[in-house]
Amino acid sequence: MVRLTAALILSMGLAACQPDTPRIAVTQNAGDTRVAKVLFGAAPRPTAQSPSALGSYARGCQAGAVALPETGPTWQAMRLSRNRNWAQPITVDYVQDLSRFAATLPGWNGIYVGDLSQPRGGPMLTGHASHQTGLDADIWMLPATRLDLSRAEREAISSISMRRANGAYVNTDWTPQHEALIRAAASDPRTARIFVFPGAKVEMCNNATGDRSWLNKVRPWYGHHYHFHVRLNCPAGDATCVDQAPPPAGDGCAEAQDWVNTILNPPPPDPTAPPALPRGELTMASLPGQCLGVLNAN
Repeated sequence: MVRLTAALILSMGLAACQPDTPRIAVTQNAGDTRVAKVLFGAAPRPTAQSPSALGSYARGCQAGAVALPETGPTWQAMRLSRNRNWAQPITVDYVQDLSRFAATLPGWNGIYVGDLSQPRGGPMLTGHASHQTGLDADIWMLPATRLDLSRAEREAISSISMRRANGAYVNTDWTPQHEALIRAAASDPRTARIFVFPGAKVEMCNNATGDRSWLNKVRPWYGHHYHFHVRLNCPAGDATCVDQAPPPAGDGCAEAQDWVNTILNPPPPDPTAPPALPRGELTMASLPGQCLGVLNAN
């Protein structure tokens, strides 16, 4: 097996997680140097437009978002002060469907849902580079045993980490129920990708029997040990939405094992490698032109 260098892993991961260039014209916003996260982070409500995911997951916005209700029969939205329980209707439906499956698992009454998107999507003031088009959702690893948490409790409670050895292995909190939940999430045809820490992917690869096709959508990624990240495909007929390229063919288990091998035996630094460039702030000129209309609507 070929060991992946840290630089190669980073380049593969970035390609898998967030396309950099949307295939939608941005001429409407040309020259607009305002920092997009400041503007979208300040929008308290969605637009009254028809639902639409505009642009790509890491460079876009959303129109016509709907709220995941703060509490349902099999879910609770967490960290309500962030106002990030907004998404496209397909995402809200998906989360509710997944929560009903979770409620059938021993020890789970449903799921705790982390960040979806802001009311109008777009870049966030803190945290994610993606979650911009209403098609991403974070699902906590903490089993939802109580579904009557108050707003204050939802600010104070934390999820639990599933990793040990810097993410090379799962820890003793990992259960067959976690595997079943991620398998169900990945098996849904609406799902484009699931991001989770490398050790979890390797554990699921080692345990999977029968049909292993769902493993293709489970991709190793940095962090993602307190939650797993669901990314949905663009809704059918939404011409403004930019899908990622499909994951490479196969179950992806060899790639995940290479991530783990590199965690356990990191290669020495390459003295000839250029320093990493700082990530610049996304401006309005960086987003699809339609996002200016979303920002100014209502």
